[in-house]
Amino acid sequence: MAAALAVEDYKEVLLFLGTAGIVVPLFRRLKVSPVIGFLGAGILLGPQGLGQLSHLPWLAALTLDDTDRISQIAEFGVVFLLFMIGLELSYERLVRLRRLVFGLGAAQVLACSAALAVCAHFLLGLSTGSALLVGAALALSSTAVVIPVLIDRRRLSTTAGRTSFAVLLFQDLMVAPLLFAISMASDGAGHSWGLRLAETALPALAVVALLVLCGRLLLRPFFRLVAQARSTELFMAACLFIVIGTGVISHAGGLSMALGAFIAGMLLGETEYRREVETTLEPFKGLLLGLFFVSVGASLDLALLFTSPALVLGITFGLVLIKLILTFGLARMAGLPFAAARESAYVIAPGGEFAFVMLSAAVLQKIIPSETASLLTLSVTLSMMLIPLLAIIGGRERKRDPATLPPQLAARPDEVAKKGHVIVVGYGRVGQLVGDMLKRHNRDFIALDGSTRLVTKERANSPNLYWGDATKIDLLRACGLDSASALVITINAHEQSEKIVELTRKARPDLTIVARARDAHHASHLYTLGVTDAIPETLEASLQLAEAVLVDIGVPMGYVIASVHEKRDEFRKMLQIEEDSRARRAVRLSTRIKDLNKPKPQA
Repeated sequence: MAAALAVEDYKEVLLFLGTAGIVVPLFRRLKVSPVIGFLGAGILLGPQGLGQLSHLPWLAALTLDDTDRISQIAEFGVVFLLFMIGLELSYERLVRLRRLVFGLGAAQVLACSAALAVCAHFLLGLSTGSALLVGAALALSSTAVVIPVLIDRRRLSTTAGRTSFAVLLFQDLMVAPLLFAISMASDGAGHSWGLRLAETALPALAVVALLVLCGRLLLRPFFRLVAQARSTELFMAACLFIVIGTGVISHAGGLSMALGAFIAGMLLGETEYRREVETTLEPFKGLLLGLFFVSVGASLDLALLFTSPALVLGITFGLVLIKLILTFGLARMAGLPFAAARESAYVIAPGGEFAFVMLSAAVLQKIIPSETASLLTLSVTLSMMLIPLLAIIGGRERKRDPATLPPQLAARPDEVAKKGHVIVVGYGRVGQLVGDMLKRHNRDFIALDGSTRLVTKERANSPNLYWGDATKIDLLRACGLDSASALVITINAHEQSEKIVELTRKARPDLTIVARARDAHHASHLYTLGVTDAIPETLEASLQLAEAVLVDIGVPMGYVIASVHEKRDEFRKMLQIEEDSRARRAVRLSTRIKDLNKPKPQA
């Protein structure tokens, strides 16, 4: 007999799902990061918000009174976030950005950590070691908020955007070592530092080496095998298995789960399955990261804001001001233009989500008091809520970025330009020819194909080629649909090509869409769906045959080419007129049927 259903066991989950359904569309319409909304929702629904009125029965159902129940699942939000960051990284991009990542990024973390550690030591009374860990936690910025804000403002591809990305990247790389340092700083069993370092570092290094080696050897064949099954559910299960599995292995080796997921993301980012994996896991990352921020907001001690408002606000604005000044100065020393240095400093200045993780770990290891962690967590949260406003302030009165970015800020090899790139769906014989012509005319493009065998074969010659199902609009968006200049559909499957045209035309009414058609009838139907040009295979074959015959029998080449172009235009107009006529006939028939169905007036 099934156990009785306890409604209380599902209250937190239902509250979160309902919150997500309200927060995400509302804040996207307001053009504000949903992260801010999740934090606010957690504060509102938490014990310090509506929980204060939980004595009212009808209101108790709308409060998150047991945040520990969702905290374990919420931690996976950070794991998925680092996996997605790893997907965007790749070894080539890390090498290209090395001067900013390991130069400016390292200098920013060290300088801000030292300055904030001094403040923590003298103002909060922490010991030197504890103050250093707190300074490092506060020096980290919010990747989850800054990157979406820069994308929404179309600033990620600018000098300021890439500089911010480089600094955030180094900060993300420092999360695992800092968590490792917290575990090292905790009370040990009386061993020496050298022995404790060996006991923890050697297994950790072995796990990292194992993940990298197995990832290099097994990830691509594993995903090729899964992709050949052509099952969306199986591919999703494989993605979740890799993220959670590598996280568990990393945790078993004494490291954080987020580090293992990050390594897996880096390795997958170099494969042809990157775009499809990114599209598949994006909803999981968004939901779990939202749950993480809801749990953070619900655990905030808002009483501190009312009992010690000067202290909380002083820490908040002091944190932002110190990081702003230091980041701006270091960016100028690195040779960045004034406007780019200013904009980067403004978005990097607030705290970040990894401060929550580090402060929680420090409390568990009894490095800092829980009261201090609550105070700092509240201040970091308030600073994160300022990011959209600071991005606007930092971007005002900015000078134009240089037309040519510095070499260290250049895009990765497979990252297309902001404007003008073409998406080619289908990379068989026709698609490869289209790609060759685009290369010849120096036009950027991204190609998609659903054949694992073809993608594996051509990937070495075409780094912009990815495996994936182009009938998914999210995958097309991941390939830059919103900024593309054209979409070329070369696949022979007419149902898929029609679906791609319908989805794309709804998402981008202004986009140039050129599609391959099976015959004149299919081309006429594609025009109805909204393609700019439809090319029937039979028509092109006939024109090429006629061109060859005319030239071979002595007709001048110029006249032949002109007549072929003229004939092609006639066919195009004929197909469009035929479809217009068909549509008008359908309208007249529909009107006639409605007239026949109308009740006749009685005599």
